[in-house]
Amino acid sequence: MTNKTLYILIFCVGFGSYAQERLDLFTLSGSYGFPSSYDSVYQSKATESGVMANLVAPVKLSEKLVWYNSLNYLYWQVYNDENLSEELQNPIRVHGFILRTGIYYELDDERSFQILFAPRLMTDFFNIEANHFQWGGIAVYDKQYHEGLKIGFGLLFNQEFYGPNFVPLVNVDWKINQKWSLAGMFPVYGKLTYKFNERFDAGWSHFGLVTTYRLGDDAYQGDYIERRSIDESFYARVQLLGNFFLEGRVGYAFGRSYKQYDADQKMDFSLPLIEIGDDRTAKSISFEDGIIGSLRVVYSIEIN
Repeated sequence: MTNKTLYILIFCVGFGSYAQERLDLFTLSGSYGFPSSYDSVYQSKATESGVMANLVAPVKLSEKLVWYNSLNYLYWQVYNDENLSEELQNPIRVHGFILRTGIYYELDDERSFQILFAPRLMTDFFNIEANHFQWGGIAVYDKQYHEGLKIGFGLLFNQEFYGPNFVPLVNVDWKINQKWSLAGMFPVYGKLTYKFNERFDAGWSHFGLVTTYRLGDDAYQGDYIERRSIDESFYARVQLLGNFFLEGRVGYAFGRSYKQYDADQKMDFSLPLIEIGDDRTAKSISFEDGIIGSLRVVYSIEIN
């Protein structure tokens, strides 16, 4: 198995990587959502902020087989000046740990597949119990259609606190020409990149992932927070020193919400933009979409 094949694996199952010649081993980012009004009589505005860290650690077992491991940490906070009911978490503070571990196997020069086990700990860090954990997985089959274009199809499953969530996946790794490339696992994440030179690139970034978080604080009686957002951003990335890069993003969050539900509020299952059997009633009130920005530091190694 070549280093290039190993790179493709990491891009396929990570939360992001760099163009076509580098592999992101560690990423630390901070994000900020500019104050947005509530869809209600609330007078104050909601301000969102977050932190994300990502570490990847693949292990090559043979020429065709890699054991892939990654760990993501997510933190979200929403602050406002409102005095809300004691049954509502305010400010919102939730944490997520997402582990992905499994195999990538190269069938031949054109075909490969990946199967990953993906448990999550989604919590407010109060009274952590078994019901703060979620179980999930990812399966993708990839095929090289011609030099520079690889497309895969698969499925992401996660047992959210509201019920099963299924996300059909289209995995794309397309080097359009020497300057342009498109890569990502849609509809979860993706990047359209224009490479100015070896040290600087820019383009468009997409990220959309539904997550749910258990509230262990006794005041909330086992409720959960459901976070939704589709983030579309312009980004720019520059090499600072050696293998360290700095990346900035500015964009807009669409369909963003933090809704609090009773623990027994469920649905049959969900697909992207589709909820089957959803008769839930949220306790909290959403705030409007808005401008977002983020800054991240990345440790990235060159792939030969």
